[in-house]
Amino acid sequence: MSMAHRARIWLHRAATCGALLAAAALAVPAQSAHAAPGEPSPAPSASSGASGGSGGGRSAEKKYRDMPLDELLEELQKLYHSAEESTEKYNDASDRLKKQRAEVKKVRGRLDDKRDEVDEGRKVAGALARQQYRHGSISPYAGMLLSDDPNSVIDQRRLIAQGVDAQVHTVERLEAAEKELSRLADRAQEALEKAEELAAKERGARDEVKKKLADVERVVASLTGTQLADLQRMEQREIDRMQAEFIASGALGTGARGASRGGAKAIAYALAQLGKPYVWGAEGPDSFDCSGLTSQAWLAAGKVIPRTSQEQWRQLPRVPLERMRPGDLVIYGAGATHVGIYLGDGAVVHAPRPGSYVKVAPVGSMTVIGAVRPDEGAKSMEDYKVPEVPKSAEKGAPIGTGL
Repeated sequence: MSMAHRARIWLHRAATCGALLAAAALAVPAQSAHAAPGEPSPAPSASSGASGGSGGGRSAEKKYRDMPLDELLEELQKLYHSAEESTEKYNDASDRLKKQRAEVKKVRGRLDDKRDEVDEGRKVAGALARQQYRHGSISPYAGMLLSDDPNSVIDQRRLIAQGVDAQVHTVERLEAAEKELSRLADRAQEALEKAEELAAKERGARDEVKKKLADVERVVASLTGTQLADLQRMEQREIDRMQAEFIASGALGTGARGASRGGAKAIAYALAQLGKPYVWGAEGPDSFDCSGLTSQAWLAAGKVIPRTSQEQWRQLPRVPLERMRPGDLVIYGAGATHVGIYLGDGAVVHAPRPGSYVKVAPVGSMTVIGAVRPDEGAKSMEDYKVPEVPKSAEKGAPIGTGL
């Protein structure tokens, strides 16, 4: 079996990342014990802690059921943030794992090729040595006496000897290169194993957050219509407050700026995805997570950008917020855990969170840490107009419907 074939078998058997799981199925609503802030909370019903799952899950749900609505909203938002952070970390680890697998395959391919060269070089050296041996079985003096051209005998012997020496040096050089490639392959394999361990660790962390989020969302799903409306009003008030403060800060600067041609194409792609669901790790065509949407939007514009929000923040050119133009990426959260595409007029299009879907939102509805430009150097279009977006595109899925 050839080395190349063995390498392919090895790669095929290498551990792969598990498929991203959808959120847990929605539990049957039960009578909730929550009240809006300032309102008395009725005693929980006997069934309030009896939703499915382990005893630990029921205990966690009971804790959430006893929370006032404002505290429940805060806990839910923390878990949404943690869920997206852990998802982006897992996506980043998976992307690194994919690249490392490709590097292992590349190095092993080079190693196989070099081994083939070494084998071929050894064959040539062996053939020359045999030829030298055959000519050496007759003494040089006898060879010249028996030859019609004694000088040619001398030249032939000298050339064969030189060829043998040169080929030996060639084989030695190839063998040295083979050893170095073998060391590179070993190091690449070690890096691959570490990448697999990291991806497994991040997947476990993500799945743990998903379990906690499912507990809270089952509780939210059990709220009465009035309580759920109160929760959504609280969320909207917080979004409006953050956007007002962001605009009042002057962070966006003054004056309109047009998108580049690439930015306009990225925006058009993103807006065509409005209403498609957020799914952990998804990058289209039927569902997206936040960085899945931004990376695919710019791919549609002819620009390959990093897959995750952290890598987009690390690798793409940064621009001051006051110089941000439509098509630029807005980065959110201390760990660059979320990303959206700036539309202009203080709005972004993004895939916001589990349970929601691609929508338009105020740019300041979350904590902005900066902006990056995938096509730095491209000119802005003077005649660019911010697309009109239907009002329905600004309405996200009700909070707590990520199950």
